[in-house]
Amino acid sequence: MRYQIDHDMHIHSYLSLCSPSGRQTPQVILDYAVKDGLSTVVLTDHYWDEKVPGASFNGPYVSGSAIWYAMQNTQRTDLALPLPQAEGVRFLYGCETEMDKYFRIGISAEEMKRRDFIIIPTTHLHMGGFTLERDQTSEQIRAELWVQRFDALLEKDLPFHKIGIAHLTCSLFSPEKTPESTLKCLSLIKGEDMKRLFSKAAKLGLGIELNVGAWELEENALPETLRPYRIAAECGCKFYLGSDAHAPADLSVANPARLVELLGLDETQKFKI
Repeated sequence: MRYQIDHDMHIHSYLSLCSPSGRQTPQVILDYAVKDGLSTVVLTDHYWDEKVPGASFNGPYVSGSAIWYAMQNTQRTDLALPLPQAEGVRFLYGCETEMDKYFRIGISAEEMKRRDFIIIPTTHLHMGGFTLERDQTSEQIRAELWVQRFDALLEKDLPFHKIGIAHLTCSLFSPEKTPESTLKCLSLIKGEDMKRLFSKAAKLGLGIELNVGAWELEENALPETLRPYRIAAECGCKFYLGSDAHAPADLSVANPARLVELLGLDETQKFKI
């Protein structure tokens, strides 16, 4: 059976500091699930567990900095609870945590048990001084970090059955944050490294995210942007869909069907929690 578009496992509410307004409430997210006929949605607000060193209130406030993450702690993300529910929809409580420049992940074992799903991006390389050193600005270095950070994640002691790795082809990992720079960085990643990483990911059982950034592809970007996902599929990885919506206008606007069709996915390749 063809891969069914029946879930969205990467959604932010107004509690994420990068949400542009206060209108993205849990109820709005649930209403979206009901309207679009989704059987599973997951709330994944940005989160750094206060029990984990690495983010603190020291220093000036800068978006995407350690202090920015420190403000998005357990007390804040828990303000969404209890999540509203509707018949036929599983509305689950997760988070999108972070990996800093020391490959430290911002969630404790205690919180990992409590959350239904945990997204860990390795490509948030727009946070100079926090997720990478400020002088790591070349496309070659960014390509190397793509591999190193993915490798580090796979070496962690994590409950991989409920771990997702987010937006592996997003522009935030490139120096210029442009499509051209992103494609250049991706082209510098060796296929053999991708095969090694995705083979291990498949064995561990974590989910690979198909993100909105890959759903609105220009034709000339298709071969390079789809290359990691094609290799992941060949290696036996399983995939989940994530809109990464931060506001109501971001919901129901992407076209995951196109990406599913381009990759030729079926239901056996779906990551489930």
